[in-house]
Amino acid sequence: MDEKHGEDIDLLLRQLDVPHISIEDRDETKEEFDPENVIKEFEETSRNAGKVQEETLRKILEDNASAEYLLNLGLNGRTDVESFKQCVPLITHEVLEPFIQRIMNGDSSPIITGKPFPSFSLSSGTTQGKRKFLPFNDKVFDTTMQMWYTSFAYQNREFPLANGKTLAFVYSSKPFITEGGLIAGTATTHVFRHPKYKELTKCIRSQSCSPDEVIFGSDFHESLYCHLLCGLLHYDEVQIISSSFAHSIVQAFQTFQQVWEDLCCDIRFGILNERVTDPNTRAAMSIILKPNPELADMIYDRCSGLTNWYGLIPELFPNAKYVLGIMTGSMEPYVKQLRRYAGCLPLVCADYGASEGWIAANVNPRSPPEEATFAVLPNIGYFEFIPLNETRNEGVEPKPIGLAEVKLGEEYEIILTNFAGLYRYRLGDVVKVMGFHNSTPELKFICRQNLMLSINIDKNTESDLQLAVEEESKLLAAEKIDLIDFTSHVDVTKEVGHYVIFWELSGEADENVLKECCNCLDKSFADAGYVTSRKVGSIGPLELWILRKGTFNKVLLHCLSMGTAVNQFKPPRFVSDNNKAILQIVCDNVAKSYFSTAY
Repeated sequence: MDEKHGEDIDLLLRQLDVPHISIEDRDETKEEFDPENVIKEFEETSRNAGKVQEETLRKILEDNASAEYLLNLGLNGRTDVESFKQCVPLITHEVLEPFIQRIMNGDSSPIITGKPFPSFSLSSGTTQGKRKFLPFNDKVFDTTMQMWYTSFAYQNREFPLANGKTLAFVYSSKPFITEGGLIAGTATTHVFRHPKYKELTKCIRSQSCSPDEVIFGSDFHESLYCHLLCGLLHYDEVQIISSSFAHSIVQAFQTFQQVWEDLCCDIRFGILNERVTDPNTRAAMSIILKPNPELADMIYDRCSGLTNWYGLIPELFPNAKYVLGIMTGSMEPYVKQLRRYAGCLPLVCADYGASEGWIAANVNPRSPPEEATFAVLPNIGYFEFIPLNETRNEGVEPKPIGLAEVKLGEEYEIILTNFAGLYRYRLGDVVKVMGFHNSTPELKFICRQNLMLSINIDKNTESDLQLAVEEESKLLAAEKIDLIDFTSHVDVTKEVGHYVIFWELSGEADENVLKECCNCLDKSFADAGYVTSRKVGSIGPLELWILRKGTFNKVLLHCLSMGTAVNQFKPPRFVSDNNKAILQIVCDNVAKSYFSTAY
């Protein structure tokens, strides 16, 4: 991006009242935040979830009654549930793409919403290899704030905070302008740039350790280094360690293991390491970095006294109350590594949502990640649920049910209708109803419906893959080797297709152990279609590929180069043929390969 285009973006951001907030704005008076009032409001809302859902749908349809999309479907201003379901079909993102393209090109007529929206958010694209453009307006921001206030209120009830700081590993990517003059960027970029975001951090009395120049820095690695340094400089004020995803927190402390002596040197002499080159970042850090040899000695001694870095976080930040981030779904494999760093500190799962919108809050923050459930906020969108058995019957039209109709123990695919132009939108997420908070369901995320290893009659989900990998990676424990990361692929280039599992390991494992891992992986896929196909030879032997160290970092760097924000990045658990760039990266970095002899 050239300098002139960057200036145009900054001008447009100012015109749209989405300012970059500088370090000088940090000392404004904090507003009072009453978590008990927030909890009271949610308790009242959740007691009448069914009626609240009907009212929420009415508001959405009233606000967008003039939208071309709804008028063409014959809704004609009706706002009741029955008319809505009769007129509006279930859709996927592909249906909306032509409408979104018109908006991106500058058409300001009411196409999918009653009022024009100023910006688009972008999905990461790491799953399917293609980024989605999604409407972003003030309603989306307000929903985000409501979700955060609600979950924080329950967190604060369990883990009360004093005035302190959060070591937040957050990064904001540079937005760009579409042909029609709208801002496009990640959802987190829009949120971080919004003036009300500052109000949130002040209200909850836990502002970021890092100046905005670090959050908005031009280089991810430089920002990460400075986040760590800022955390250490405020070591006794840090109450929360957080990031959007568990992966980002693990990555941050893996980096700490490599640079901790440099960080100590910076603190000792008050001089920022030359690896940080961004002028704005260096200027902001110079304000807070002063020589402090006592602090440098303390950090050095504490790090030197650790065994295998266990308990690093509470050792560095003695007043920390918990570690916060998304730890379910594709983030589950990082929980084990995170526990090593967190030691005795609680791991708190952040809320449940998708690029398309928020769904549910964690109102039981003491639950461990493996048991985390999320209570649906019935006033942030209209939710429907397709029974999972209906999603698997091809040719059968699914019949979604309402939020008040779901049953305990059943699994469903979620359908979302929100204030930003998504109507009966299939998210593709599979959830299980684990209980109810008053009358709103508490959900457990199971997997992505469209992330599936499948060649013919076999169907193995992301969850099946994670369970198989988790179980077989235990064989590496005796070797004192960690599984750094993994992904998968279906190879159908030969006459008989087969599964390929990619592992990146922390060290060299014994050949026999890896062969055993390969066989056990093959046997771990218990889906009847897979087992039958393997026995009759219509699916070939599973292949385990061991990747060179640093491969998944190359995947991250590639995604960043394509515009994905670090906060969005999720290592893909399945790489399709369409995701050619990532597939090429992993294939180019194979060190060893093994075929299963299990069948």
